[in-house]
Amino acid sequence: MGLQKDNERRVFLNNEECPIRNVVAQIGDKWSILILFALVDGPDRFNSLKSRIEGISQRMLTQTLRDLERDGFVLRTVYPQVPVKVEYELTELGKGLSASVWKLVSWAGDHHADIRKARQQYDEESER
Repeated sequence: MGLQKDNERRVFLNNEECPIRNVVAQIGDKWSILILFALVDGPDRFNSLKSRIEGISQRMLTQTLRDLERDGFVLRTVYPQVPVKVEYELTELGKGLSASVWKLVSWAGDHHADIRKARQQYDEESER
C-alpha cells in the first residue's frame, strides 16, 4: 500500500499503489465530483449533464466521463435506436463514493463563507 507509518507519522509514497494519490487525484479534479453528484438522482444523458454543470466544456465532460467509467464509477449505456441514445449512471462503486464524499461536499457548503472570508483576510494581509 502507498501509505505507511514511520515513527507514528504518515508517509505518503509516490507510486501507483498509494490509494490517496491514485483515487483522490481522479475525484479531486475540477469536474469529477460535480458529475458524480449530477448522476446521484439517476441516469442522465450527455447534453443534460452538460447543461446542468455550468462551465464544463464538451471536451472536458467527455474526458471526465471516460475517466470515471474507466475507474468503475460510471456506467455508459448505448441504446441501439435512431438516433442513438446514450445514458450515464452511477455504478454501485460510484454510489458508494458519492455517499462517502457527501460529508465533504456538505462541509464545503456549510463553510464556504468562512473559507472565502479567510482567503480575503489572507490576501489583504499579504498585500501589506
